[in-house]
Amino acid sequence: KYNYNSFALQRIKINEKSVYNDITLFRPMCVCERISFFKKSNVKRHFETQHAAFAAKYPVGESRKKACAELYFAWSLEIARPGKPFTDGKYVKSCMLNMATELFADFPNKDTIIQKIKDVPRTVHDRAVKMASEIERVQINDITSADFFSLALDESTDICNTAQLSIVGRYVSGDIIREAILPMKLTTKGEEVLKVFMDFATEKKLPLDKLVSVCTDGAPSMVGKRKGFVSLLCEQEKRHILHYHCALHQQALCAQSCGPELRDVISLVIRVVNFIVARETGSNYSSLLLHSNVRWLSKGRVLARFAACLDEVKAFLEKKGITHPELTDQDWLCKFYYLVDITGHLNQLNVRMQGHGNTQLVSFTSKLLMSFQERFRDFRAHRNLFKFITHPHETTLDDDQLSVIPGTSTASFELETVELKSAEIWSTKFVTLNAKLESIICECEHLAKEHNTAFLTMFGSTYTCEQSFSHMNNIKSNQRSVLTDESLNACMKLNSTTYEPDYKAISKKMQSQKSH
Repeated sequence: KYNYNSFALQRIKINEKSVYNDITLFRPMCVCERISFFKKSNVKRHFETQHAAFAAKYPVGESRKKACAELYFAWSLEIARPGKPFTDGKYVKSCMLNMATELFADFPNKDTIIQKIKDVPRTVHDRAVKMASEIERVQINDITSADFFSLALDESTDICNTAQLSIVGRYVSGDIIREAILPMKLTTKGEEVLKVFMDFATEKKLPLDKLVSVCTDGAPSMVGKRKGFVSLLCEQEKRHILHYHCALHQQALCAQSCGPELRDVISLVIRVVNFIVARETGSNYSSLLLHSNVRWLSKGRVLARFAACLDEVKAFLEKKGITHPELTDQDWLCKFYYLVDITGHLNQLNVRMQGHGNTQLVSFTSKLLMSFQERFRDFRAHRNLFKFITHPHETTLDDDQLSVIPGTSTASFELETVELKSAEIWSTKFVTLNAKLESIICECEHLAKEHNTAFLTMFGSTYTCEQSFSHMNNIKSNQRSVLTDESLNACMKLNSTTYEPDYKAISKKMQSQKSH
């Protein structure tokens, strides 16, 4: 309906001299002084053509309330997404009030405009929680509708030394592989991890029959044979679930695997590094990186810097009267440069695998030493399952291998595989890049597509979990150490998700606050 009263129609008496007669008529008049015939269609047309912007400039009360509600959600999102404190809403409001004089200098009601922005700290918190809940609802719906999904779990501690469990789900939504952080919980033991996860799965009705794999670190609470989370989960579901160790966890590629000879080489380098600083001799590097025994990959950076500064290191030690004959021994140098190369490759692999969707493992396993191969036995046990993704025409899968994919018919799969192998186009179309696989997966046959989808959901590492702990440390700092689980989960969800919260739809569901 159009509010023609606001159109300011007035009935005025005018004299019209007609060629037919002289009579007095009543005609409407708009405030713009334009005369129209007294017909609804004419008045409506005049309003739509001449005053189309009237409704936008002067919305009714409900429209104004709706616009304010959407503004509050957009404001809260910008504060919560980077992990800022909820009290920043009050700070932003203060800034807006101070800028009102210049921003709204031409507005007679400038103070009223700013005063309507009432995002106090509690308001930011409530709206952040509502947006996080809406995102979680959408993610759960996508996981439920997905054919398969996988999980990655990792534990850490926050600023208060409180144990935190991070659970990340990986699934296919449409043609996109997504990763979603599920709520973080306080837990330490395997039984507690299982209880927390099962309570969440029951509450959200997660289809655990679609769970393909679980990626964890090497903690006993995760991989213990009797009371580890994975063992208890398999016992709970009464079926085998693929499980593998995170390939790049800080304890996975540890220095103890080097053997005594190589370990002696590293020990000498660390002793020298902890003694000297290379800036006195005019080296290109102002200092050598110190090494932490906890992280094996940090050795790659230490050894590379030491090799680049080796001549300066020798000169410095000679000047100080310190002798290390190993630095001139050819056998020791061969072992040293071997470690420089292998740790450099591992460090490069670590960088390449960081981020979403990076799971380059097949080429990596062929380059590892025998001492590292034990870390990848879980992947080798299912080599054919992985190989089918890139070379389906060369791979044969038996019943035991296919049994790990829920709901797969072996007979139907073998029939479609024969048809797939007979098509020469697949031998050239399948490539190893995930991006290419994701683009052509929709063209595969049904069961082959299911197989590929199931294994493309698998995690290569717990990188996303560790990344979530970095976000947690930024959010839960010394100044915000008393954050509740609800507040922490809301900030984590908004900070790490690829989903955009539909705050316009959320604002419609909220009951408008009526003035008293």
